[in-house]
Amino acid sequence: MSGDALAPVRKPYGLEDLRRETAAAGVSGTVLVQTVSDFGETVEFLGTAEGSDGLIAGVVGWVDLTTGVTDQVERLRGSAGGELLVGIRHQVQDEADPEWIARSDVRAGLRAVAEAGLAYDLLVLLPQIPAALSVVRDMPGLRFVLDHGAKPPVSTGEIEPWASGLAELAKLPNVACKLSGLVTEASWTDWETPQIAPYAARILDSFGPDRVMFGSDWPVCELAASYAQVVELAGELTSGLSEAERARVFGGTAQEWYGLPDIDDLDASLLR
Repeated sequence: MSGDALAPVRKPYGLEDLRRETAAAGVSGTVLVQTVSDFGETVEFLGTAEGSDGLIAGVVGWVDLTTGVTDQVERLRGSAGGELLVGIRHQVQDEADPEWIARSDVRAGLRAVAEAGLAYDLLVLLPQIPAALSVVRDMPGLRFVLDHGAKPPVSTGEIEPWASGLAELAKLPNVACKLSGLVTEASWTDWETPQIAPYAARILDSFGPDRVMFGSDWPVCELAASYAQVVELAGELTSGLSEAERARVFGGTAQEWYGLPDIDDLDASLLR
């Protein structure tokens, strides 16, 4: 979070900020996702979710995947709001070793995540997709959620080799994909829907609406667009889908993959 470029979002965001943004956009349920590799943050997030009156329907938290995952998950589940833990994420994109996720100690940690009945959010860049593929293939019992569509190169307009890597992941039935984070992969100051549409189309075509879920990536999205603008963009990008397909993207897929409780209005159940 250092540097001038990230200054606009380098500030605290709280539950009331989320309430304001979701109310304006007609959003009835969200998932709160980890931001740093800190067990204490997850404890805090679970407590926040417990006090959100259902606005935060689940938390994707962090544990150290290299050691003692089962014990860490049990500690989280025993904390306030622990029943709202639905998944785990580690920011693999920040690891210098492109094979990090395929290490034996990490694989053992991921198996423990699966045994705990949790999903795993897969945050990777293009060079890390081969290792991710090997892990996903080896763990058919673990539900993976690919964050931000593996961050396509929207700003350059290139499609390959990103699209091929995405398609390989989509062939594996235990992977879903978030339609999220695309505005910050484009030019932050002058992006337009037609620039983003081809990437969204590849995500939807590769995974199908049954395995795609909307994500706002708020508050990071504020670097390029407001919460409301991201919701509006998602509506445009999915305008060619049927009502039932849109219901999957805007709620149903996330409910299935994260094991969330039913939310009354699926069309307004958008995810971070």
